[in-house]
Amino acid sequence: MTENLAETPASLDRALKALDSSAELTDTIRAEYAELTDTIRAARHDYYQEDAPTLSDAEYDRLYRRLEQIEAQYPALIANDSPTQEVGGEVSEAFSPVTHLVRMYSLEDVFSLEELRTWLTKAEENTRLLTGTAPQWLTELKIDGLAVNLLYRNGVLVRAATRGDGTTGEDVTHNVRTIASIPQKLAGENHPAELEVRGEVFISSADFKKLNEKMVSEGKNPFANPRNAAAGSLRQKDPAVTAERPLSMYVHGVGSRTGLDVNSQYQTYEQLAAWGLPTSPYSKLFTSVDDILRYIAEYGEKRHSLVHEIDGIVIKVNDFVAQTQLGYTSRVPRWAVAYKYPPEEVNTKLLDIRVDVGRTGRVTPYGVMEPVLVSGSTVERATLHNQDVVKAKGVLIGDTVVLRKAGDVIPEIVGPVVALRNGHEREFVMPTECPSCGTTLAPGKEGDVDMRCPNYRSCPAQLTERIYYAASRGAFDIEALGFEAAKALTAPAEPEQPP
Repeated sequence: MTENLAETPASLDRALKALDSSAELTDTIRAEYAELTDTIRAARHDYYQEDAPTLSDAEYDRLYRRLEQIEAQYPALIANDSPTQEVGGEVSEAFSPVTHLVRMYSLEDVFSLEELRTWLTKAEENTRLLTGTAPQWLTELKIDGLAVNLLYRNGVLVRAATRGDGTTGEDVTHNVRTIASIPQKLAGENHPAELEVRGEVFISSADFKKLNEKMVSEGKNPFANPRNAAAGSLRQKDPAVTAERPLSMYVHGVGSRTGLDVNSQYQTYEQLAAWGLPTSPYSKLFTSVDDILRYIAEYGEKRHSLVHEIDGIVIKVNDFVAQTQLGYTSRVPRWAVAYKYPPEEVNTKLLDIRVDVGRTGRVTPYGVMEPVLVSGSTVERATLHNQDVVKAKGVLIGDTVVLRKAGDVIPEIVGPVVALRNGHEREFVMPTECPSCGTTLAPGKEGDVDMRCPNYRSCPAQLTERIYYAASRGAFDIEALGFEAAKALTAPAEPEQPP
């Protein structure tokens, strides 16, 4: 035992550091870590399984980075099921599970050009060390859609699956066959015996607008954004519904490729395009970091004039030998990175601050704003979390506020534009009674700043939210029991009229 440890000083050092960190753990850190993991898991479920994200990209990224910081400081906390050790999705029981021939990974995200430069410098140094040559960079747009894996055998599409958890996805073959841009049989000749093609299913910005107009005209709820529309359309139980949706796909990689003799990612795209598979017209090869930064700036300005929505830029080491040498972590490749554009901001008027009562009794303030278009969707409400957040942000009812939205459904009120105040603004006062049942509100557990309605047995708002949650896809999946039906079931009975 001692001899083996002596031969692996790095492993011993990590083990000792883990022991030291464990001794420093406090109950506060453990509680924060537990809450972070629960919140991130719930957010992933809402995003991947419900196609209805409950956190903004910016907020999710913030929580995830905090989780990484804690794990870096206290490695003894890291478990195999930590969100940092997993790709992200899960497999719904509504679809048959599919095991990918080669695992699908997530991408490492960076949020500043400084972080990107650091990543590129490290990747270049490692590539030179491992291969003896400088890398060539393949730069692509990061489409805001749903990742899929197509399996072709001798040129014929035999299976399609979502990414899922990276190892196992959902069988959506029948739905994918309805997408016109995905060939059922590859063109040309000399097809590989077995080929996994990875791509992103999306709805173009123009088609998304038309789809939402059609949904509204039919009395249905519109989709929040193109990503939700694409994911929700592809993961329909009835392929006929998918066939009615304007889905497209662009290829962004390959998995298993028995019989495909190519040396680089870009050559692969050229070959796939020759076989009739849809490849992005925006991909480019570069050799310098400055060229990559110019590409990022160019498409940052063009992002709303493109065919589809994007939330960043993906940079990959182009050569397959270098990719193999660089390898993977448990979750991401070391040869690719995603630069995320900063969230967008607009100004709008804060008309009121009201409160909602959730299924756990939590009373949450939210801002009611003049409707404003941001990141491709119209926003008129934004959560304010709790009364302390309202105070900390310094917003008053009647303020012009800065609204930020990172390309998804959850907007954030950043703060007021103080210079535009006219003296008619007023402070928000947190109610002392539940707006649904009239019960006196009370703080939650010790240290919790949230106010809650303790009437969990008969508060109509809580009962409505619980029934709605129980009927959701993640629970009993009762399609006919939506929010309005749940609300009707919990509405107070009308008083009897005297004879």
